[in-house]
Amino acid sequence: MNKFTEGVVNHLYNITTGPQKMRLLLTPVFGLFFFFVVLFLVFISFSLDRFCGLPNFAPRPLRLALSLPVLIGGSFLWLWSVLKFLKTKGTPVPVNPPTKLITDGPYLYSRNPMMTGLFMIMAGIGIFAGSVTLTFFMTPLFVLISVIEFKYIEEPELEKRFGKIYSEYRQKTPLIIPKISRIRK
Repeated sequence: MNKFTEGVVNHLYNITTGPQKMRLLLTPVFGLFFFFVVLFLVFISFSLDRFCGLPNFAPRPLRLALSLPVLIGGSFLWLWSVLKFLKTKGTPVPVNPPTKLITDGPYLYSRNPMMTGLFMIMAGIGIFAGSVTLTFFMTPLFVLISVIEFKYIEEPELEKRFGKIYSEYRQKTPLIIPKISRIRK
């Protein structure tokens, strides 16, 4: 780990283990920032499609049929993940997480099901709108950036906070895409 990421990890660790008042103050700031980043990516994608004159990539009935299961599945997964956090008196915002490691519910199958749900929602919106840019460029780019952030910032902080428990969980649970064998069990 380089000095920059180590500094960010230590700063995040200090916030997540620090005074509750600070975490409560930072939660809406980080939450709104993240929401607006996602919203910006969606709107910039639509603007790029129009600017470049990109056509819808499939007819409307097919887009609707493809997007609805992805949107519904992603929304369900995201909401289920958020509810698990709220039940354990934490929030989905990394500066105010639950105090205990959640390894059940959707977290039994994926270490970051909340983001998996969000990726599905973004892709579903892109498919529904027929947006080439959102479906095939921005969503995969957002997934890549999120995975890098999770691997180099959030996971080292989780390992620092939860130690061996997180290391063992990390070894047996995939990051984003669940293993089919785990779902069958």
